[in-house]
Amino acid sequence: MNSNEELKFLKSNESSLYVIHYSCQGLNDDNEGFSPRITSIAALHVASSTMHSFSIHLVAEIKKISRDEIHNHYDDIEATMLEDFYEFIRNHQDCFWLHWNMSNINYGFETIEHRYRVLTGKQPPKVEDSKKHNLSSIISAIYGKNSFDLPRLPSIMACNGGPHRDNLTGAEEAEAFKRKEYLKLHKSTMSKVYFFQSIYNKVQQKKLKTVRSNFPEKVRRAVGSLPAQVLGLIAVLYSVGQLGYAGYELATKDSSPSPQEESHETNKSMQPTPSAAAD
Repeated sequence: MNSNEELKFLKSNESSLYVIHYSCQGLNDDNEGFSPRITSIAALHVASSTMHSFSIHLVAEIKKISRDEIHNHYDDIEATMLEDFYEFIRNHQDCFWLHWNMSNINYGFETIEHRYRVLTGKQPPKVEDSKKHNLSSIISAIYGKNSFDLPRLPSIMACNGGPHRDNLTGAEEAEAFKRKEYLKLHKSTMSKVYFFQSIYNKVQQKKLKTVRSNFPEKVRRAVGSLPAQVLGLIAVLYSVGQLGYAGYELATKDSSPSPQEESHETNKSMQPTPSAAAD
């Protein structure tokens, strides 16, 4: 489906739609393992704005592990957090997931699945690709790739109310992890999920503000709109009607006698018949 069809589909399924985002240790090689630790995950139900949170600091609190001791229990805490998350996924298999570029092993659903397998040795329940919807791709398709500066997310934030006070960049999240600021990390994750929900709503309402206008994209969208299609149909019908009328005029003209023929016929009718002349 194209982006407009995708938006219509999501709109009609908002009762089963969740916005999802997560934070992690860092995307570079400066961590102790090959893959970065997942520190928090947030899933927001679009229709009700209900937030579901999964975070290592919440698990640590339940396990009575102090903040200063979390780093000594990372594997156990992260594994429990992911167990809780995938229990949530297992109970929402029919739902749809709106995300921001969670599309590959570097950052995405596949990353979370990998961490779960590493820490538990088990296979997580699968989130089907058909149920994943990338908000970043939808925006690029509708507004054009040049409507925002790069990186795109900070540019969109700047145009649409600015970043939330709890928002952290990727580099800031990595630093927060090093400083053991787990609550700060989780608040950043939740703030982004709320932001994605607001952006999704603006896109649905055609109220998203952009850095620059993408005129060719607007023309393409206008041509594809229902009013434009109706006007196009009217124009086609009018053209067909004009062609038909022109054809009728031409046919009528060909079957009608010429002025010379009409004059000749008139003169013939005015001449006396032979019998009349004899009389």
